[in-house]
Amino acid sequence: MQGCQIPTSKKEVEALGWNYIDVILISGDAYVDHPSFGVAILARVLENAGYRVAVIPQPNWRDDLRDFRKLGAPRLFFGVTAGAMDSMVNHYTAAKRLRSDDAYTPEGRAGARPDRAVTVYTKILKKLYPDVPVVIGGIEASLRRDPHYDYWSDSLRPSILDESGADYLVCGMGELPILYLADKFGRKYGRKVTLKVAGDLESLVHVSGKTITAAPLNRDQIDWIYDLPYTKLTHPRYKGKRIPAYDMIKFSVTTHRGCFGGCNFCAITAHQGKVIQSRSEESVLREVRKLTGHPEFKGVITDLGAPTANMYMMGGKNREVCSKCRRNSCLFPSVCGNLNHDHTPLLQLYEKVLSIPGVRHVYIGSGIRYDLFLNQDGFLDDAGRRYFEQLVLRHTSGRLKVAPEHTEDHVLKAMAKPSFKLFERLRIEFDNLVRRNNLNYQLVPYFISSHPGCTLKDMEALSRKAALHGLYMDQVQDFTPTPMSISTQMFNTGINPCTGEKIFVEREMRKKQQQKSFFFKKR
Repeated sequence: MQGCQIPTSKKEVEALGWNYIDVILISGDAYVDHPSFGVAILARVLENAGYRVAVIPQPNWRDDLRDFRKLGAPRLFFGVTAGAMDSMVNHYTAAKRLRSDDAYTPEGRAGARPDRAVTVYTKILKKLYPDVPVVIGGIEASLRRDPHYDYWSDSLRPSILDESGADYLVCGMGELPILYLADKFGRKYGRKVTLKVAGDLESLVHVSGKTITAAPLNRDQIDWIYDLPYTKLTHPRYKGKRIPAYDMIKFSVTTHRGCFGGCNFCAITAHQGKVIQSRSEESVLREVRKLTGHPEFKGVITDLGAPTANMYMMGGKNREVCSKCRRNSCLFPSVCGNLNHDHTPLLQLYEKVLSIPGVRHVYIGSGIRYDLFLNQDGFLDDAGRRYFEQLVLRHTSGRLKVAPEHTEDHVLKAMAKPSFKLFERLRIEFDNLVRRNNLNYQLVPYFISSHPGCTLKDMEALSRKAALHGLYMDQVQDFTPTPMSISTQMFNTGINPCTGEKIFVEREMRKKQQQKSFFFKKR
């Protein structure tokens, strides 16, 4: 694998001969040099631009704060993130019970980061280094950028920018904003970002007060980011220790960013954006070729995907029409007529990845939207039919996981998900396909209980649906209100903001648990 590891200790910094550090990134996660981890991406982007970068992973906030002091102050700024998950979601279940493990910590050990990690880390840094700017970002900061309802305290909280005392907040994916800030702060040292691929940072980044966002990445930019020399390994400091999240993603490859699905309970669009930003075919193939050199690679790519795996290279046919559109979703209540949903580029990519020497299997572990290739009457086009066949026959390990989320129409409308009749059609097509090929494959549906609009009777109706009989059924998740989602607004207010109408909300923990457990009792 390419690249050297980013330093995480004073000893490692000294070994590089550095007498200063430009940027220090602090994360609630263990440090893994893989582009599925945001800190790894930002570290490599800054390094590529010529800056000296160090990472302090999972600092101890309970002792004398030596982890925050060990590298001293950076010349430009501290960057702070809770990690790949909101720290409250990472710590607590939907029933507000403390989780017993943490997939982003060595050996899965719980308790290696504080509740509301961004705020805790930032306040410590501002106390120790009051004159050094602190930039916050990542999923926790991005989705808490505005005043928001917080499920765990059952209260409205201010913007995390105000609550933490940080100097700047980066919304969404942060590569261009972090370069913009490094450029601004670095000019007093005679430094200027001159990366050709980044373009004019002044025109790409829109600054509103202390909040910074960036335009969607173009093809050259996203290729550049994923072509950087990640080692795809955990940092040597974790030698002999297992990091569960790394085990899950180390042989995965990201094909694109963004999601135009617009599910009301999901905040992906608020973080990654609605516009699909796809890597070029050659960029993906380069990464796969490098992956075959990983010391533990056995020929199996565990996921070739993104937030929604089958949105690769998709988007509006007429972008001017898209710029004027006010729909939250390109798929609900029906597929937009301006949407290019051609699966041909993705099929071609799958074929080329499988043709690379050393690659034996390519699985799709990311979620798919079957309303991108199917309606209640059948397949939308021939490419959609071929995609479904290839997905089932070549890119699953025997179980196709899909997410109808519920069966009852009024609940699905509150979720901005298609009718359950579409899943019924999917099961027909799935059963026919596996029967024709004499395969013992399974269709595995996922559901959400206690979503606004859902009652115990709705869960009872769900459990009795004939289309679910004979399927592997243990995938039910209790709805967790998280910042920036429309469903969370419903939970907080009891009003559906899409219609202005009142909506039933189950708030009692005991009754929420009944909704989830009822499903299992009836199986």
